[in-house]
Amino acid sequence: MIRIASAAAVGVLLLSGCADGPTEEILELTAATEQYTALDHGEPGNSIGDAYVYSGSLFDNGAKAGTGGGSCEFIHIDGDEVTTQCVLTIELEQGSLTTQALWTAGASPLDMAITGGTGRYRDAQGVVRVWDIATPSERMRAEITHRGG
Repeated sequence: MIRIASAAAVGVLLLSGCADGPTEEILELTAATEQYTALDHGEPGNSIGDAYVYSGSLFDNGAKAGTGGGSCEFIHIDGDEVTTQCVLTIELEQGSLTTQALWTAGASPLDMAITGGTGRYRDAQGVVRVWDIATPSERMRAEITHRGG
């Protein structure tokens, strides 16, 4: 749910800051994976360089708010525990957010650093926390700081 929180649920909740300083914005979304593949490079089974690739739609209280997609490449394997380097791009009407993090497959929640953006999010930094990854209950909360000018 891209719960862009606001007093009248029309705008965005700006938690702090002034026109010339940083402001904060909270987005709450649910996600529906529509395309997914697991790439198995090299030897059959888990190996360095294998990857998950995915994309889907993002929703705010059931209404489509945007799309997202990314990949997670296997970078470390210890028995059944697989650590991946994940990159995700979130595309919304007002711009995009790019994120990345290390993820141990199956762990929840995952905190992803906001590494950049476009449009409204061109000066964004912060964290996107994702729960219930790759399940029908997947959701995320973006805590965005706009650096301002």
